[in-house]
Amino acid sequence: MRILHVYSGNLFGGIEAMLLAIARQPAACAHLGSEFALCFEGRLSRELTAAGAPVHQLAEVRASRPQTVHRARRALAALVASGRFDRVICHASWSHAIFGAVVRRAGIPLVVWAHDVLDGKHWTERWARRTPPDLAICNSAFTATSVGAIHSGVPLVVVHPLVDASPIRLSSLERATVRAELDTPANAMVVVQASRMESWKGHGVLLDALAQMRDRDDWMCWQVGGAQRPREAAYLESLRDRARDLRIADRVRFVGQRADVPRLLAAADVHCQPNTSPEPFGVAFVEALAAGLPVVTSGLGGAIEIVDDSCGLLVPPSDPSALAAALQQLLGDPSLRARLGMRAGVRARELSDPVTQLQRLHAALVNMPAVPVRA
Repeated sequence: MRILHVYSGNLFGGIEAMLLAIARQPAACAHLGSEFALCFEGRLSRELTAAGAPVHQLAEVRASRPQTVHRARRALAALVASGRFDRVICHASWSHAIFGAVVRRAGIPLVVWAHDVLDGKHWTERWARRTPPDLAICNSAFTATSVGAIHSGVPLVVVHPLVDASPIRLSSLERATVRAELDTPANAMVVVQASRMESWKGHGVLLDALAQMRDRDDWMCWQVGGAQRPREAAYLESLRDRARDLRIADRVRFVGQRADVPRLLAAADVHCQPNTSPEPFGVAFVEALAAGLPVVTSGLGGAIEIVDDSCGLLVPPSDPSALAAALQQLLGDPSLRARLGMRAGVRARELSDPVTQLQRLHAALVNMPAVPVRA
């Protein structure tokens, strides 16, 4: 079965990491062949190409410029007219809104992969409502509960994002080398957050919690992620200012956007992303678990499906004191960190094993309605 994955491709985060995992795991499900159609050239298109995946560049789209939308739609229409695709998957509401009608007119079953919680208010969701899909794949049970806000009666299936659960393992020397690169003592407990620079990811809450631990000299924090939009640049600068105001700037490393995140995770001790709003799923959590790290996060949304007491700690949202207590618990109890870390990799495989999830995807695509639903 030949699948065309359609996406924007201008940023890099959890969706992009999942698409790369699909491209890098062609043997995980021999019945699925994947190609990718993107609007923007960037890191995603480069890494997909490097992985050997077929990548089709459509055209850059600015929704405020109708001619760019028409140009990209024409490119997709020509691509699917080749007749070689059995299913087209539009990832997220933006791709569905822009391209759903093109797929429908081509007579190919339309699948939307919901990566975000939907409420029907955003313009992309209002546009997407005009073209009901034949199947909605959801990245979590939490996300699945929201799909009815746009499409009622559409078949749903939960397929977790793929994550390679056989991550990099570092020797003691390699671990020390990574830490030295980031001016971090070899014996410090490193709290790492690897995420997009979005305020709801809770960077500020983490800094406030760490400020309550300022008198301890045995921790460091790595903030992994760079600004990809102007507002993210302003947010990142505000975090640097906040760290200075809290007098912990010498303990926090803002390391920027990195292509070697697995290597950094392997050199850290705890992953912490204290979301202030619900995460639809949380690929970063599973990647951290796969690296053998205990995860500390807020008890919200998809994170509740990922983190249990076998592999991490859940805290109330927007509560720096509760977060500081959880981090100090891990800081003061190496045996607890080790126990949670040993279970973490098992939990990652349970959630996002590529073979299991791709086979689930294949079964859902095979069993979906043969005749597309007409808008």
